[in-house]
Amino acid sequence: MGFLKNFLKTNYRDGEPPRGVSSFRNLSEAQLDAHMSVARYGDFTLTDAVRPSYNLDIVPRTGYRNEWYVDQDSGARIPVLMTSVTRERLFDTFLSLLDPLGETVDVVLESSHDKSNGSHVDLYREQIDMPVLQSILYDYEDLLLDDGCCGIAILNPRKPMEVQLDEHKLMFVYGHDNANYELALHHNQVARIEKLKFITEAEHVHSSSDEFQQRFEQFCYHLGIES
Repeated sequence: MGFLKNFLKTNYRDGEPPRGVSSFRNLSEAQLDAHMSVARYGDFTLTDAVRPSYNLDIVPRTGYRNEWYVDQDSGARIPVLMTSVTRERLFDTFLSLLDPLGETVDVVLESSHDKSNGSHVDLYREQIDMPVLQSILYDYEDLLLDDGCCGIAILNPRKPMEVQLDEHKLMFVYGHDNANYELALHHNQVARIEKLKFITEAEHVHSSSDEFQQRFEQFCYHLGIES
C-alpha cells in the first residue's frame, strides 16, 4: 500500500472530506488504478487533471450556473458564471470566452506543483496582446487541460472582467456585464443548469507530473513570467 499512501499524500490536496473518512482510504492499488482510468461519465469526458471521489458523490456533467462572489473586505457582490465542459469542447469554449475581454489583457498563472497542502502561488504578466496570448495558449493546450496543478486567469482590469480556467478545469467568468459570455456558452452547447453540482463540491483528487511542471516553467518563459 506504499504507492496508495503516497498518492493520497501528494494528490489529495483539498483537505479531508467534510464528513467521514476519505472514499480512497481503504482502496487497493488495483481499485485505485481502475477508478483513475475512468475518464468518461455518460456524455462527459474529464481531462487527466482531476478525478471525482471513489463513491461518485458528484458525477461531472456539462453546464453552467449563476453564482455570486462576495469580497470579504468591501462586501461587494460580483456575478459569476461557474462552468463545467466536457474535454472535447473545453479548450475551444475557453478560447471563445476570451474574445469579449478586448485586445490587451493581463494574465495570472496559478501553480501548486511544489505544494502538498492545497496552497498555490500566483504569477503575473501585465499587458499582453490577445492574439499573442492565444497563440501561446494553443502551444500549451495539453498543460492547460491535463495538469491538475496549473490554472490560468485572464482579465481586463479596465472593464473589469476576468475569465479563469482553474486546476479542476472548471471555468469562471467574473464581472457584471456577462451577457456576451452566456451567449458564447450557449454557442458552445453549454446550457444553464441552476442546481448543477461541480466536482469541487465533493471529495476529488488532482493529478500532475514532473513533465508537466517542466512544461509549466516553459509556459512561464513564453509568457514572459519569471517562475
